Amino acid sequence: MTTPETRSGTGAPAELFFEDLVPGLTVDLGTVTVDGDEMLAFARRFDPQWYHVDSALAGASRHGGVIASGFYTVSLFMRAYVDHLLSRAAADASPGLEELRWLAPVRAGDRLAVRVDVMGARPSTARPGLGTVSLTGTMLRLGPDNRPEQEVMRTRFRGWFALRPAEPTPESSPTETSQPGGSATKTSQPGSGPAESTQPGSGPAETDQPEGSTAETSRPGVGAAQAGRAEGVPAPRPDSDRAGTKTPH
Repeated sequence: MTTPETRSGTGAPAELFFEDLVPGLTVDLGTVTVDGDEMLAFARRFDPQWYHVDSALAGASRHGGVIASGFYTVSLFMRAYVDHLLSRAAADASPGLEELRWLAPVRAGDRLAVRVDVMGARPSTARPGLGTVSLTGTMLRLGPDNRPEQEVMRTRFRGWFALRPAEPTPESSPTETSQPGGSATKTSQPGSGPAESTQPGSGPAETDQPEGSTAETSRPGVGAAQAGRAEGVPAPRPDSDRAGTKTPH
């Protein structure tokens, strides 16, 4: 399971961490096109000033028409930031921004190139396990040839990002031991339990004799007849040493 510290800003497994966001890094956040209906709906709901919502008044003013609310423009930047960076990075919250500037009017149909630059990075002193990254975000209006014509918005802000998790230490596998008394150890020492052994005093020894041949017991000094009597089986006559005799078990 992915822990919260290793999830991206959208909840997917993170692939970028604080250590990856080094000063000097520029991240392309794509291009957005300003939708006129969405722009007006945002202004009517959140910023209903006349130059954002009234086309007649705005057209007769120095603006020459309705212009986007600056907070709508920031919202476009934020969406691009989430889609192209925070969706991949182990992002936490943001402690805030230092600067937000609207440098030129934004209008319906404008195509805006969006990017973010990493200006600084340091481990957080207030939040262990996180690093603070200083960023500058910009939006530039593109011309018909897709070249930047004018910067329309700039913001400086900070974000918290999780440090890269430490790699888990592999566990050592249990090793076999040849010490007497081991629970699963094969040994040839006397008294070791179920281990195979040819020492005196062990149980009946395994034999490689084929079934039906005469087997010999491994107990010293005990012949086939003595072994039979020990088990309550009558001893064979001396002249009955025939093939097929089996050592009783």
